[in-house]
Formats: sequence, structure tokens, C-alpha cells
Amino acid sequence: MHDLLTTALATPGLIWLVLTIMAAGIVRGFAGFGTALIFVPIANIFLPTADVIAVMVLTGICSAAALLPRAVKVAELKDVSILGGAAILTVPIGLWIMTQLPQDMIRWIAALIAAAMLSALILGWRYTGKIDLKRLLGIGATAGGIGGMTGLTGPAVILFYLANGSRAVIVRANTIVFLAILDVVIAINMTIGGLITWRLVALSFVLAVPYFITSRLGQALFDPKYETTYRSMAYLVIGLAVVTGLPLWE
Repeated sequence: MHDLLTTALATPGLIWLVLTIMAAGIVRGFAGFGTALIFVPIANIFLPTADVIAVMVLTGICSAAALLPRAVKVAELKDVSILGGAAILTVPIGLWIMTQLPQDMIRWIAALIAAAMLSALILGWRYTGKIDLKRLLGIGATAGGIGGMTGLTGPAVILFYLANGSRAVIVRANTIVFLAILDVVIAINMTIGGLITWRLVALSFVLAVPYFITSRLGQALFDPKYETTYRSMAYLVIGLAVVTGLPLWE
């Protein structure tokens, strides 16, 4: 165990990874989203794409433990099972694409998806149509494919499902449970494919500690009166992460 932690602490760019996950934790705490949008572009500078995805999902599994107990009590298992069933089919496809494409191309794809997501949030665009079976399947499949390919599991769910006005409390609970399941599905597929090592598990643990602390800090700092200010700050941090992580600068 000591050797694994020593190896994890010797990870190139570790200080930047820690600072990035701390910033992501604060944003997640007061805005409710943004972890992958901030962490993935920066982490791609220092780590291979497969390692970034592994660390992202393992850290997500650790952090989900704090949110799941309450969410499971409210969530509708029918919707979650539809989303999860579709994602299970597309995660392996996303992971396969990730292993076939050049890393720089994956980084560009991740940056473009993050930029599109950020633009939609800033412009206030949300899908307001009815969420039926076909759309649930589409959202789950898209989240699984994009999550497997880039580590960005949230955009499809946030824009097309979580933001939908109907049954807000239930939909939020469904989203928390689904994203936790999606992290587990990606982690299992990566383990089967030999893409997750004990070194990455140790690195995820190292990053999960500051992430958990700053997430709680972000929650403590949140004041509903200043929600617009918090969201503006979140958008700024996400934008800086996306621009900084572009392969263009290398």
C-alpha cells in the first residue's frame, strides 16, 4: 500500500491535478455540477486519456457515497433502469473509440463537448420537451457513449434530463443515482479491459480526499441569495479549464 501511495504521489503534474480537483469540488458544492467539465480538460494535459477517465469515475464513485442514501429513497427505479440499461450498451463502444483514436483527437472532442455544454448553460438553453421512453433511452445511451470516450458523463443528463422542469426533486434523485451507476459501469468495463490499475486507484484516493473536503466547503459557502453569482463563477472556472486544456497550447 505504501508503495502504491508513493507511486501515486509521484504522478506528473500532481499538484495541478490536486488544485484542479479542489476547484472542481468547490464548484460542485455550490453549483451542483461541473466536476468533469473542470477536471477532464486539465487532467488530459498530464495523464493519458484512459487514466483520466479511470480517475474521474473512481473519484466519482467515492464522492457519490455522500449523496446516494438520500437520492435512492426518492429516485424512480423505472427511469433509472431505463437510463442505466441504455448506458450499459454504449459504454463499451465509447471506451473502444477512446482506445482507437489519437489522444489529441479525444482531447479536442472532450474540449468541444465541454465548450458546447458551457455555451448552453450560459445561454440558458434547456430541453423542455416531454421525457418519454425513447428520449430516456437516448439520454442514457448518449451519456454512456460520451462518458466512456471522454469521461464527461454529465452533459447529456444535465441538459436534456436534469434541467427538464417536471418533477424536479425526483429527476435530480434519478440523475444522482444514474451517474453513480454510470461511474460503476465504466469502472467495471475499464477493469475488464485492463485499463484500471492499483496505481490509478491510489491516485483516485489521493484526489478524492481534497475533492470531498472542498465539495463540503462549497456547500457551506452556498447562499441561495447569490446563486447567480455562484453560477457565473462556475462558468468562469469551467471556461478557464476548457481553454487551458486545449491541445492547441502544446
